[in-house]
Amino acid sequence: MDDARIKKVADILVNYSLKIKKGEFVQILADTEAEPLLKEIYTLLLKKGAFPILKIDFPWQAYTYYKNASDEQLNHFPELSLEEMKKMDAFIRIDAGRNARSLTNIDPKKISLRQKIVDPINKERLKKKWVIFDYPSDSLAQEAEMSTEEFEDFVYDACIQDWEKKSKSMDRIVDIMNGDIVRIVGDNTDITLSIGGRKWVKGDGRCNMPDGEIFTAPNEKTTEGFIEFDLATIRGGREVAGVKLEFNKGKVVKASAVKNNDYLQGMLNTDEGARYLGELGIGLNEGITKPVRNILFDEKINSTIHLAIGSAYAECGGVNKSAVHWDFIKTMKNGKIFLDGKLVYENGKFL
Repeated sequence: MDDARIKKVADILVNYSLKIKKGEFVQILADTEAEPLLKEIYTLLLKKGAFPILKIDFPWQAYTYYKNASDEQLNHFPELSLEEMKKMDAFIRIDAGRNARSLTNIDPKKISLRQKIVDPINKERLKKKWVIFDYPSDSLAQEAEMSTEEFEDFVYDACIQDWEKKSKSMDRIVDIMNGDIVRIVGDNTDITLSIGGRKWVKGDGRCNMPDGEIFTAPNEKTTEGFIEFDLATIRGGREVAGVKLEFNKGKVVKASAVKNNDYLQGMLNTDEGARYLGELGIGLNEGITKPVRNILFDEKINSTIHLAIGSAYAECGGVNKSAVHWDFIKTMKNGKIFLDGKLVYENGKFL
């Protein structure tokens, strides 16, 4: 693997995404396969005078936990983890070599329960500076149906960009999308929602890497219509494909998936907020050229939109609360977006 590219990504994460300063406490949660990148990040943080706290996540860990944890352990809230996160100034998550299907045969109710229990920690993380990166490992390459070398090129081409320039180019898109009523029309799709009073946020590499999207929080009770998502996603060890959602007064009143429908239903029943939208996003990263069944990448594909059920981002003005935040992605090569009745986006491009 090209060491120069690893160093460049470490520099982007530490100096561009998080802008780490001397004296800041930085928690790094990472998979073992990302060790080359971890070393570069750890070294860079020390040289900047920061205080890195490294936590390693083993490939077998999640499956072993859910397979063996008792009800008492599943319901136990890790107070120490919350107190530690309160002390942090920044958080870096590096995913890598875990088997994306390792939780396929785990009861989704266990996963949903645990998500609710640890949700206060996740909410505390969102108060900090944070960034997520997927290290190009063998297992992620396999999931993307690429060789490891091809996937490395894919990841680094998507990430190593002039993000300052990209950020400025997004300002025009944000200006175009400032309005109230959004209507999305496409294959098996006709959906309307209100974004009035909400804020569009640029995904310009500050929190995700790769990035390249704009996103907002729909007004919770306004979504009407139906939509079909044509890109599969992997969550909780399951590939969920062919998702269709139907909304009435903001709420998902009908849902189905061609693959792993039971898991979809379980997530929707996690809590009341899971049946309302937390996000509308539009992908803008031209460096991501194909879907790889990885939400971090696929939701940024140029000429796509995504809707997330569940928790809304406060920086957008969203107020929906849920332990779930799950993005579903739709290609828009045959789609249109209208804003307050005016056509602003057609066949994957802004007009």
